[in-house]
Amino acid sequence: MVFVLLSYGGWNEEAYVSAEVRDARRNIVRGLIWSIGIITTVYLLVNLALIRGLGLAQMAESQAVVADLMRLNMGEKGAVLTSCLVAITTFCSLNASILTGARANYALGRDFSIFAFLGRGYESTPANALIVEGAIALALVMLGTFARKGFETMVEYTAPAFWFFFLLSGISLFVLRKREPDVNRSFKVPLYPLTPLAFCGICIYMLQASLVYTGAGGLLGVIVVLLGLPLLWWTRKKEGVIGNR
Repeated sequence: MVFVLLSYGGWNEEAYVSAEVRDARRNIVRGLIWSIGIITTVYLLVNLALIRGLGLAQMAESQAVVADLMRLNMGEKGAVLTSCLVAITTFCSLNASILTGARANYALGRDFSIFAFLGRGYESTPANALIVEGAIALALVMLGTFARKGFETMVEYTAPAFWFFFLLSGISLFVLRKREPDVNRSFKVPLYPLTPLAFCGICIYMLQASLVYTGAGGLLGVIVVLLGLPLLWWTRKKEGVIGNR
């Protein structure tokens, strides 16, 4: 499930650009429903083709299942074409991740003075946030380079942190509703509190499952997230002192 749900990942990144979406109340929900629906349909169709074409036993032994399926049906040229298409779609995904991920760093710089350099750029381009994001990405690539299985190593490092952060986001909904009950929110959660409770429960399960699967590498990613707590406390304390002055 760790790798399967990774295939569905990316829907959450719409939240990073929510401030720039027109008619956010309507279009964010529409974007999420349509994108997840399309991804689910494509994913199921691809898996159906793989099961019918290769079978479970051959899929388990394959290192590139789609390429092997195309090689079986179209020869070596089909496998090469498929590999090229996979590379192209990967570049498309990277492009979207770069653009949306930088917005999170940009927002951090706008909210906390200690990270103000992240909130600077050229007109509407978060240049400094993009540079920092690139440096973090290169560090992860180097981590994968020195490991025996580069891609799996990066997934092991990021997957538990991914689900842990999702869990914190779900908990924050309850916290914000309690602290700010009268705020006019742009979107109301259907079937509250059942929906966020189910979401948090799934996140807890996936966090536990990913930690069991990844071991020390995954725990390191969670520790990196937790290091943000003392940094947040120190930043707020510093800004409070400056504000009192």
